Amino acid sequence: MTVNDFIKELSNWRLTKYKAINFAIGISALLIYEFVGRPIYRPYIYNNKINDFHIADTLGNTFGTLPTIFFLIAILSNDTTKGNYLIKLGTFSVVVFELVHPLLGKPIDIWDIIATILAGLVSYLIYNGLFKYKSSEQKTTNR
Repeated sequence: MTVNDFIKELSNWRLTKYKAINFAIGISALLIYEFVGRPIYRPYIYNNKINDFHIADTLGNTFGTLPTIFFLIAILSNDTTKGNYLIKLGTFSVVVFELVHPLLGKPIDIWDIIATILAGLVSYLIYNGLFKYKSSEQKTTNR
C-alpha cells in the first residue's frame, strides 16, 4: 500500500457492509476484554492462583491486537484485496511496539509478543474464513 493508495482509500471512504463487519469484530474483541477479561477473568485467575498458561497476563495484547487489526482493515480497505496485508502490518506493528518497551522504561514481555503473533494468526483465520469467497471472487473479476 503506497501513500497514494492510502489517500485514495481515505478520500473514497464510505461505510459498507464489509467495513461494518470488520468494525463489529474489532469492537466485539474490545468489549470482551473490557467487560469480561479485565474485570472478571483476570482477577479470578490471580486471586485463586490458577495457572492458566499466561492467558490472564496477555489478555490485553490478545484482545488489543484483534481490534487494532480489524479497525485498520475497516478504515484503510474498501475491499478484501488488502485485508491480509493489513493483518500482517497490524501484527508486525504491535510486535514492534512490544519491542520498543525498553525505551519507555518497561521490560520486554515475551508472552505478550507470543500472544500478539497468535492474535494475528487468529485474525488471519477469522478474516479469511469470513471473506475467502469474496476475495477469490474479486480476484477473478479483476483479471
